[in-house]
Amino acid sequence: MEPHALHNALPQPFEPFEPAETSPPAEMSPPAEMSPSSEPAPLHRPTASDFSEATVLGRRGQAARSGWRHLLTDLTGGRLRLPPSLSEMRRNQLMNRVRTPFDGTRRIVVMSRKGGVGKTTVTVGVGSTFAAVRGDRVVAVDANPDAGNLAHRIAGDCQRTITDLLADSGRVRSFAHMRGYTSQCVESRLEVLASDDDARIAQGLDRDAYCQVVSLLDHFYNLIMLDTGTGILDSANQGLINEADQLLLVVRPALDGAKAGAQTLDWLEEHGHDELVASAVVVVNGIERESDPIVQFARKHFESRCRQVTMVPWDATLEAGGRTTLSGLQRGTRRAFLDVAAALADGFSEEPLAQGSRESATHGFTFGPLPPVDRAD
Repeated sequence: MEPHALHNALPQPFEPFEPAETSPPAEMSPPAEMSPSSEPAPLHRPTASDFSEATVLGRRGQAARSGWRHLLTDLTGGRLRLPPSLSEMRRNQLMNRVRTPFDGTRRIVVMSRKGGVGKTTVTVGVGSTFAAVRGDRVVAVDANPDAGNLAHRIAGDCQRTITDLLADSGRVRSFAHMRGYTSQCVESRLEVLASDDDARIAQGLDRDAYCQVVSLLDHFYNLIMLDTGTGILDSANQGLINEADQLLLVVRPALDGAKAGAQTLDWLEEHGHDELVASAVVVVNGIERESDPIVQFARKHFESRCRQVTMVPWDATLEAGGRTTLSGLQRGTRRAFLDVAAALADGFSEEPLAQGSRESATHGFTFGPLPPVDRAD
């Protein structure tokens, strides 16, 4: 590199003012006499507002926080601050959308008409993204009556289940009590309320039972994700659909999987859930080739009916069916889950669809008094 080129590449001293072009001085007219009523301009009075970041430190553009651009900033001790790449700016925009504020709670139902499409995997991935990016309380509920494995996907450390919470609901008066019934992923802080391993017990939970659980969770969590079973006609699933503010539909990139997803939307529209369908986000999970004709047809179909369609690429970690953490996923998979979360968060600025059920129904749930505490003398 030539010496002059190296000099140009280095940061130059900050010059607060640009030199102005000079012009011949104009003739000065004699100053007018000050009228007796005129007053001098008030002097600036120092206040605490003078200590602004822009005034003291100067305005600095946003610097890259990842990649080689961030590394170069570190190596130069911050003297050379490169702006974020287009990819990083896109990610920052998605994260800002995920952080969309809302009042009260939001309930997102995750559905699929076919088993084995990765519905639970998507629940963990999107729920973990919400919990990690938003920072508020996010819980995923295993509402699968066929002995779901949602808690196992985050290496659940809590032995209590949804039936234990139902039995003790009158005693749960604080978030500290509530935490005794959920497992938590250390990395993302996503909490999970597990179902019973015995399918006979889980299948005994009906619509009213799940509605009671949701009403209880409303008091302690900002965002509730409900991982449902595959039977849309089940009493429990129909109850959860009525409790949903938004729908996340998961399909496989295959003809039968896409058709089953479309039939789910058909059924919802036929039963008065048009708004839920229009605001739904569809995940085509396990994509190996986006150019596949079936994938392209499914994308076009669901985009014409729903808010957004996102393609989640095939990922060996998800396919294994073991513990799922965001850091263990491929970069493209993490970005896809971020895209899904952002699309769902776009609906946070809209009125919750299930607002009426919050205001008009308690589903038989009331806060009961705490049991007396035996204290040792």
